[in-house]
Amino acid sequence: MPEKTTAENILDNIVETLADNKSNPVTSQLNRLFGRQKPLHNLLGGGKSADVLLWRNKKISASVLTGATAIWVLFEWLNYHFLTLVFFALILGMLAQFIWSNASGLFNSGRSNPKVPRLVLPKDIFVNIAISIGAEVNRALDILQDVACGGNIKQFLMVVFSLWAAAVVGSWCNFLTVFYVGFVAAHTLPVLYERYEGEVDSFVYTVMDQLQHNYRKLDAGVLSKIPKGKLSMKKLE
Repeated sequence: MPEKTTAENILDNIVETLADNKSNPVTSQLNRLFGRQKPLHNLLGGGKSADVLLWRNKKISASVLTGATAIWVLFEWLNYHFLTLVFFALILGMLAQFIWSNASGLFNSGRSNPKVPRLVLPKDIFVNIAISIGAEVNRALDILQDVACGGNIKQFLMVVFSLWAAAVVGSWCNFLTVFYVGFVAAHTLPVLYERYEGEVDSFVYTVMDQLQHNYRKLDAGVLSKIPKGKLSMKKLE
């Protein structure tokens, strides 16, 4: 009878494996994370968005992260509401334009009316955002439906467990906090990974090998006994 794999045994095996194996620089160059061949900057899409995530321009990246933190503090800690902030922003914008136009008229008497800058959003910005969000939602739905209809019970149970774990985590905090944590992770983890790429790759591959070893034990003892495939149906002639 196969040994029972417990969480404590898995963690102990991971720690022992990490203690026995030292990082090899040649292996770390060959075993890139997820088998990637391109630089991290290209995988993130390149361009300005990748520059922000990898802190190529520290001022811009710090400003984006500070702005997101300020929004999270306003909504989460100070309990502001979205409409309240929108109306306050509109009031401040109108006051700024009012003071600009009147102050310019006082200092530039006798000249033509001063040209106050106006904020005009591009017409396609909301359409592009909606298309991008819709494409990602449809892709996620396709993946979930493929798993549900694929007949692979192991994969189905793993996805269900992952969704259940995400639901439990979501019950601990609201959507804004989850979104903020993901935003901060997107702006910190890539640059840290780029700086310590070799060490992270070696560590992840060591942990993945140990998890696969323990998964094979679990598969031999429990998962292999679960029936596979769809229920066969006789064709009517």
